[in-house]
Amino acid sequence: MTTDADLVFLDGQVVTVDPDFAVASALAVTGGVISAVGSREDVAPLIGPGTRVVGLAGATLLPGINDSHLHGCAFGLTRPPLSLDVGHPAVRSLADVAAAVREAAGRVPAGEWIVGGGWDPGFLDECVADPSRLPTRQDLDAVSPDHPVLLHSFSGHATWVNSRALRLAGVDRDTVAPPGSVIVTDGAGEPTGLLQEGAQAFVERVLPPLSPETRTAAVRAALETLAGLGITSFTEPGLGPGGDRIMRGSMGSATLDVYRRLLADGELTARVGVLLLPTGMASTAEEFARALDTMEVPADTDPRLLRILGVKVFADGIVPNRTAWMHESYVGGGCGALCVGGGTDAERVAEMGAMLRHAHRAGYQLGVHVTGDRAIDTVVDAFTAATAEHPRPDARHYVIHGDFLGPRSMKALAEHGFGVNMNPTIKWTVADMEEEFVGPERAAYAWPYRDAIDAGVRVASGSDAPVTFPDWRQGVATMLLRESKGSGRVSGPGQRIGLAEAIRTYTVDAAWQDFAEDWKGSLEVGKVADLCVLGGNLLTADPHDIPRMPVLLTVVDGRVVHDAMPV
Repeated sequence: MTTDADLVFLDGQVVTVDPDFAVASALAVTGGVISAVGSREDVAPLIGPGTRVVGLAGATLLPGINDSHLHGCAFGLTRPPLSLDVGHPAVRSLADVAAAVREAAGRVPAGEWIVGGGWDPGFLDECVADPSRLPTRQDLDAVSPDHPVLLHSFSGHATWVNSRALRLAGVDRDTVAPPGSVIVTDGAGEPTGLLQEGAQAFVERVLPPLSPETRTAAVRAALETLAGLGITSFTEPGLGPGGDRIMRGSMGSATLDVYRRLLADGELTARVGVLLLPTGMASTAEEFARALDTMEVPADTDPRLLRILGVKVFADGIVPNRTAWMHESYVGGGCGALCVGGGTDAERVAEMGAMLRHAHRAGYQLGVHVTGDRAIDTVVDAFTAATAEHPRPDARHYVIHGDFLGPRSMKALAEHGFGVNMNPTIKWTVADMEEEFVGPERAAYAWPYRDAIDAGVRVASGSDAPVTFPDWRQGVATMLLRESKGSGRVSGPGQRIGLAEAIRTYTVDAAWQDFAEDWKGSLEVGKVADLCVLGGNLLTADPHDIPRMPVLLTVVDGRVVHDAMPV
């Protein structure tokens, strides 16, 4: 006896993302699982009185999008009213930021913190006109004399604060920054109000802790936004004691408790994979090992909806802060450094290797934040050394970001079954700005999708939200076009990839990162019904139009979580 389908899709472009990238026209869902893929004739016998039939009218049906690097709670905290929006296009100048802070100061009781984020010097008029002009505490002091102010940069790797916040944090000209971090100072040696990398913790630790209600509201806000974007899975890359001083504590252990409660209450509308974060930046291998070994790791109650996958480690910073560790110096000098304990490069390389070996031996997948080419080579060498010393089948360690991943490390990643998680929407955002730090040739190369795929590396894509808005459509367009957000100029045309390759990075290859490609990531019979309907024909669309194609329907495990289908 044939069981009636719960959902049937007809007359569309059903992009299966199977090994052949086959395109069908119809699909059926029964009991949360894909029960048929093919033509109208293939699904017709499954249509019954209780079946919802969705006429696609030529629209595109895709596997649910898997944003494989997205800070869910931190992203939710950036959504108004939980945070002051000082990102582009809400603000376009330092004066606009000051005006936004002045308005907030008028409604927030004196003495309370004003917290916001999203500022990007590449999109602030004064900074664009003069790249040496960076935000300062003085820009904020005049409009917030009675409030401490903390504004996270778009990247999360820098914080802009006013003088009152510096005083509360005890940061002055004599404060020493942690390894790999920077307290930016002026010509007189006084802090300017910019804190980079681990130095941000000085101010983060004096912020009032997030209440359980605020933390839960943030995650709910994120889930609602992601459902509207067709995102059905994401990796929350770093929850644990190491996140208690990062992004308002949104990466702390308490956030994992929120996800567990939402799962228990049936409110988790996306699948969440978690990387644990035992320590933050500038830790030693001994501190890391002790923190990892003593972490309380809760058992997975429904591993297909909420699963702890591995461990997150920070290796270096980012190019715009000149804290990514590079083989060649930056424009103006300096090469950055690893952001772990140690007084010399050699000591820091040894510390990094010891950290990664310890987590590997403990059985965890490793996801390592690393952007500079020298740091990437160091991390990949440590991956291969750990695997040689303690063989483990299918560890699937991966490089996070991999901005300047080079041929040597690509070869090693491919040979050992490791991966890389790249960020096309960050490429889109910073392509113009990076030229002033590394020159046009290296800036064009950054995020080398074409070379990595050709080398046989498994490549997944993620937004790193809230660093960028988690719009995978813009990510796909960027992988196809390599055009920048600011000027529209092409940055690295030789690193363009095709549409099928781009879609795979957000679906089946992201599922591979999750150890889940056998049950999600493509539209094949027997796999879970995680689906996304995109208005229009994605296969024939001009890449410039892809970011404006509407998400009409999102389905997770057979359940509709977003519905904007025409009536």
